[in-house]
Amino acid sequence: MISNTLKIQATSNVNAKVGRVLWSMWATILLLATVGLTSIFSATSGDESITSSQMIYLTLGCILAGWLCVIDYGDISRWAYPLYAFSLFLLILVLLPGVGVKINGARRWLDLGIVQVQPSELAKLTMIIALGFFLSRPKLDLKSRKTFFTCLGIIGVTFLLILKEPDLGSSIVLFPVGIAMMYVGGIPLKYLLNFFGAVALIIVFLIVEVLYMPPQFQVIKLEDYQKKRLMVYFGVDYAPKNAGPEERRRLKIEQFNDSYNVNQAKISVGSGGLTGKGWRQGTQIKLGYLPNSVAHNDFIFSVIAEEHGFMGSIFVLSLYAILLISGLRVAGLARDRQGKFLAVGITTLWFSQIFINIGMNVGLTPVTGLPLPLLSHGGSAGISALIAAGLLQNVYAYRRNY
Repeated sequence: MISNTLKIQATSNVNAKVGRVLWSMWATILLLATVGLTSIFSATSGDESITSSQMIYLTLGCILAGWLCVIDYGDISRWAYPLYAFSLFLLILVLLPGVGVKINGARRWLDLGIVQVQPSELAKLTMIIALGFFLSRPKLDLKSRKTFFTCLGIIGVTFLLILKEPDLGSSIVLFPVGIAMMYVGGIPLKYLLNFFGAVALIIVFLIVEVLYMPPQFQVIKLEDYQKKRLMVYFGVDYAPKNAGPEERRRLKIEQFNDSYNVNQAKISVGSGGLTGKGWRQGTQIKLGYLPNSVAHNDFIFSVIAEEHGFMGSIFVLSLYAILLISGLRVAGLARDRQGKFLAVGITTLWFSQIFINIGMNVGLTPVTGLPLPLLSHGGSAGISALIAAGLLQNVYAYRRNY
């Protein structure tokens, strides 16, 4: 009798532990990571060192995600503001000459000796944690204008510091994340609509100014490469109307070079056909048209599309759909508002990155340098994506109906 009771209890404990795991999310992450590693290997023409480094990053990310799963997210949330302040400190630190590593005109990395880390990836997550903690106040407080502007402050400080690096892609995704969290939290819709309208006007003004105003009359100052990316996206000629033949020829060559990667990525996507050319058989990579320097990070989706065609692309999009649906499911099952905000913030962050990155591979969005979660090569981005998954798993493990 006692033996049977012990067996029943053991079975119950095993079932309870199994029920705590969000299997759909982790199975999807495993498949995406596998696709990412094989695609990186192909995109780098079989460079094992780059693929191995990505495996190390993903392994480290899994270890950190596992560690986060052990701690109740409520305990993590109590450290929301110190974590947020620490990430802001790192963002300031990376801007200091001699401290932050400057590559291609951008100062985004801190050199820790054996590895370089990108503080903006940590800042995205700590902003979500801090904003979620702040929004967890009584619903009546959320109706005040002061609460709304405080939320904008939490988002805005992070946005400005990341934009200063400059890293337009990472800074842009903060606002969709923040707006989604505020909407779910109960911030009055009129505040959000007014803010959205103001942002839309600024974006329109920025585009008109960059494309049509002489540099000396431009109010909003962008980096030169950012202006050129907008001009390439909208198909605006670099050469002014009064340019001479020699200057026009020079600028035409410059514009061709600046738009080269995007054009080759679109060719890669289009040439894949229905089923693709096969793994490591993509001519864009083999013949060097799509440069190895960008194929394994910014344009990894175009590599997948060329090698595995429309079917392979749909497979990847389906995996991302499962990942996002898993995040929304966790939000619906969360035991409290803080858990709901974490799930909504992480899911929106993933969606924004997926949309922007795939969009720039097919010419739908301007090039921003934003990585594709779990597919693009990158240590900080890969680790950050898995930490975010660990937080989602944490919310699911302590869900309300457990």
